[in-house]
Amino acid sequence: MTSLQNQFFEFCIKSKALRFGEFKTKAGRLSPYFFNAGDFNTGSMLHQLSNFYAQTLIKAIDEGRLQCDMVFGPAYKGIALACSLAIRMAELGRDIPFAYNRKEVKDHGEGGDIIGAPIQGKVLIIDDVISAGTSIRESINLIKAHGGQPAGVMIALDRMERAGTVEDVLPISAVQEVEERYKVPVVSIANMEDLLAYLQSSDSERLHDFEKRIAENRTKYGIEKPAAKTQ
Repeated sequence: MTSLQNQFFEFCIKSKALRFGEFKTKAGRLSPYFFNAGDFNTGSMLHQLSNFYAQTLIKAIDEGRLQCDMVFGPAYKGIALACSLAIRMAELGRDIPFAYNRKEVKDHGEGGDIIGAPIQGKVLIIDDVISAGTSIRESINLIKAHGGQPAGVMIALDRMERAGTVEDVLPISAVQEVEERYKVPVVSIANMEDLLAYLQSSDSERLHDFEKRIAENRTKYGIEKPAAKTQ
C-alpha cells in the first residue's frame, strides 16, 4: 500500500463512502464493508476523488499501462466521475475530452444517446466499481458503435471478489471477467489487499476487528489477482 491508497481510504472513511458493519450485497452475500461512490456528494469531495483518479490515470499512462484519448462515463455514477476527472486532468495540464451516455435516447434537440465530445480514438471508461460488469459491457458496445476503441477501465476500488451469487460462486472476479472478455486493462485506485493493510496499520481496535472480518470474507470469496493500480 502506498501513501496514495492510504490517503484514499482515509478520505473514503471520513466521507462515509466506505462503511463497516454488516451489509447484504447484490449477489446475496453478507459483507463486512460497503463502498458507495454516490456518497461523495459535495463539490469538495468530488474534487478530492477526481484527484485520486487523475493521479492513478497519469501514472498508468506514463508507465504505458493505459492509453487514453478521451474519457467515457457510463450513466449514472460515471457521469460525475468523467466530468470531474476531465476538469482535474485539465488543472494538471492534461486536457482531455469526455463524454457520457443517456439511459434513454433523445429524439429531439441534439438527439442521440451520447453527450459531450464525439467518441473517437482510444476511450477510457471510468466507474466506481465493477459488480456484474453490465455497465462496462454496455459502454464498450456504445463506444464501438460510435467508432471509438475501448482502451481500458478505471475504477476506484477493486473488491477482488469472485463473481456470481451466494449459491453459485465463480472462479474469477467481475474485474477479471472484463479483462479476459474484452481484452482491456482494468486499473484501480486501490484494492482489497490495500484496504486490509490500511486497517491492519490503524491504531483503532474497531478497525482491526473489521480487518479480521474482511480477511475472513476474502478467504471465502476472494481472488488473488487484483486489477492494476498505482504503485
